[in-house]
Amino acid sequence: MWDLFVILIVEWTNIIIFATKMSDIMKVRLFIAATLFCGFATAQQAITPEVLSELEKSSNTTPAERALRNAIQSNAINKMALVGNNQQALDTWFSVEVEGSSLSDQASSGRCWLFTGTKVLRQRAMKNLGVEGFMFSHVYSFFYDQLEKANLFLQSIIDTRKQDIDSQQVQWLMQNPIGDGGTYTGVADLVTKYGLVPKDVMQETYVSNSTSEFNGHLKRKLREIAINLREKSEAGASVKQLEAYKVEQMKDVYKMLTLAYGEPVKEFTWAPKDKKGKLLREPKKYTPMSFYKEVCAPEEDLNADYVMLMNDPSRPYNKVYEIDMDRHLYDGHNWLYVNLDIDDLAPIAIASLQDSVPMYFSCDVGKQLNRSNGLLDVNNYDYGSLLGTTFGMNKKQRIQTRDSGSSHAMTLVAVDLDKEGKPTKWKVENSWGPTYGYSGYLIMTDEWFREYMFRVVVNRKYCPQSVLDILKQKPIRLPAWDPMFMEEE
Repeated sequence: MWDLFVILIVEWTNIIIFATKMSDIMKVRLFIAATLFCGFATAQQAITPEVLSELEKSSNTTPAERALRNAIQSNAINKMALVGNNQQALDTWFSVEVEGSSLSDQASSGRCWLFTGTKVLRQRAMKNLGVEGFMFSHVYSFFYDQLEKANLFLQSIIDTRKQDIDSQQVQWLMQNPIGDGGTYTGVADLVTKYGLVPKDVMQETYVSNSTSEFNGHLKRKLREIAINLREKSEAGASVKQLEAYKVEQMKDVYKMLTLAYGEPVKEFTWAPKDKKGKLLREPKKYTPMSFYKEVCAPEEDLNADYVMLMNDPSRPYNKVYEIDMDRHLYDGHNWLYVNLDIDDLAPIAIASLQDSVPMYFSCDVGKQLNRSNGLLDVNNYDYGSLLGTTFGMNKKQRIQTRDSGSSHAMTLVAVDLDKEGKPTKWKVENSWGPTYGYSGYLIMTDEWFREYMFRVVVNRKYCPQSVLDILKQKPIRLPAWDPMFMEEE
């Protein structure tokens, strides 16, 4: 602080000598500028008593200010910031809408990506089976998701064994050994490797509906195995020996998963039923893979024939990006996407809906969401007026500062187009149960869609050739800690 004081004295001496040659008006202006400079120079290091005094003076103490302060301290911010004039009855008409099906509920788990990713397959299965309300077993797929993620983490620990434990990559791995979130690529890889089974063949468990507690114990076990792997590597163990140790330790992981989620079925006998529970045909024996191939009749490759489109204004458009480690299986696919301007992305989504094909869709669902009616509108809440400030970041800035990112996956099922064919609002099927929002759905204005929508997964046939040509580029590789890594929950 004494050094700063000496510097300021010298600067003031120079200012005074220079000021003797100026007019009175210029002297006043110089004095104001110098005063501001001194205040800034002091404030940039620490909150001194002088700075604190200035801050305290800036807080209004009017009766209105005191009343607002009391109200905010005693009530939920969302209730107080809700814009009353924006609470008119929901407009639920959509000019383009995919026929709905029974709604699902991920309960207290982060498996939205799994519920959403199997939505299109579920619709195809119901059509082929001639039934309504059919559901796949999400816990069956989730079991293998967790097993594969555990192996991905441990094998990555082996791959990075030569790096310092304080390196960014190793630290990222230790911080993120496993989770219940995910993306579409995980669904595609899991289904094509392990198949699918009906819900009544492998039922949900308490843990699968409430994953956080068990997940904490699983993370701790994986970190313990990881540190043992690194110590064995330092002691001279070969890669082959480390991988053998990994497989041995994975037996404990497998046992923990069976205790929490049940033993995955290998074969089962099953037949579809009507609404009254009557069998519609003679029961048949299946494996998970034969069941998937029969009831879904996959005509396309869930990876190669689908494209993930992103709207990320923080990076150049019309480029292909791949995020390292953003996959569920070690031998699976990293998340790869084409970054498009929103005006180029929206028509592709519309084309899919016009062909009655819903899409995997993800967004920052918590922003400006009215939970009581399911409306996503940038005008739902006026936080700035309530808190006496402004919130002015645009989408690019929100991404760069990690204030916003894709947090939840849902199924895009409808769009309303005006006379010029421009979207005015969109509709998504959620996985929070039929009582949430608008009968299990959320409705978003097109303005909200532009601000907080991040990605959709569409069949290649709905993409113009210009987008398919972009896919021929060599992907720009992004690190695992990139803001876009955020898993949907």
